[in-house]
Amino acid sequence: MTKKQVTKLLWLMAIAVSVSIPIIYSIYQKHQQNKQEPAVTTYYTAFGIPIPGGYSLHGIDVSKHQAYIHWPAVAKMEIKNTKINFAFIKATEGLNDTDKYFNYNWKKLEEQQITKGAYLFFLATKSGKLQAENYIKTVRLSKGDLPPVLDVEELYGVAPATMRLRVQECLDVLEKHYKVKPILYSYVDFYENNLGKKFNDYPLWIAHYFEKDKPRISRDWHFWQHSENGRVNGITTKVDFNVFKGDSTAFKQLLIAN
Repeated sequence: MTKKQVTKLLWLMAIAVSVSIPIIYSIYQKHQQNKQEPAVTTYYTAFGIPIPGGYSLHGIDVSKHQAYIHWPAVAKMEIKNTKINFAFIKATEGLNDTDKYFNYNWKKLEEQQITKGAYLFFLATKSGKLQAENYIKTVRLSKGDLPPVLDVEELYGVAPATMRLRVQECLDVLEKHYKVKPILYSYVDFYENNLGKKFNDYPLWIAHYFEKDKPRISRDWHFWQHSENGRVNGITTKVDFNVFKGDSTAFKQLLIAN
């Protein structure tokens, strides 16, 4: 092959590469976009669990463990006048972590008629102030959203008194920034043994399974997580189910006003 032929071949190869790169990139972008939605939407004939009677507002809470959720299917599901009215989404954990599906879930929920809230999974070993600041960097709450939620359910070897100081610090920073009292989430036993009366002024979202009518806790509560085995259209895994204690008027009064 002559030098002229080699030069011509190199030019042809360069042209082929320049043409193929945009095509390959376009295919890659399309592949990445397709990954943002579940390939198959899962449908169920029922929620898969007993639904407590006497409650008009029902909700779920999700995190990365549910992977991609098809929220339109969630919003459309209604069984015997029961549908999903609200959803809590995991936002952050500790000082730096953001749930990998938070932005996706938050954006998609805005497109549905489901009231949304975001929770911070609290690490008792870390600064309450810094954990609150990580949440604030991640979560923008708007009118009609649920207040910020602090999920406290483990000591991680920390003394309860120290944990309580850090929880209070976190709650104070959140309240100052969002100008609304945060919601506190915990299990019945953990709340009564490690949190207790010090936090009785905060709205409570309490977890207590295998109860038929209401959670067994001595203080008032707003949300009850009654099962972790629910089924909802558009979600391929089991999901936590919750009810709100009160009617739609009481629910609206809890939401961010401006």
